[in-house]
Amino acid sequence: MKKLDILHHTAIQVKDIAKAVKWYQERFSLEIEHQDESWAMLKFANTSLALVLKEQHPYHFAIVKDDLSPYGEAVKHRDGTSSVYIQDMDGNNVEMLKLPETES
Repeated sequence: MKKLDILHHTAIQVKDIAKAVKWYQERFSLEIEHQDESWAMLKFANTSLALVLKEQHPYHFAIVKDDLSPYGEAVKHRDGTSSVYIQDMDGNNVEMLKLPETES
């Protein structure tokens, strides 16, 4: 059987991270994996939702990959992940994401 790729998270743009986190917390059962003034990661049972500022990150969804080299030059992030952003044929942003060795 073919191994399917993993959808790690979807990112949406918000105007205020703290207010958006509060709104989601009041309505859904979730865990806050990370929160600062520039982004937050909210964990649900089956995936995560990233809240990002428009001027910091594009809207996107992230697919976990062990090898990012086919997609371009990876950028290392402060949380230990690395990624490359690509676009599909319709201009949708897709983050190719490599998790830190302890999480993959």
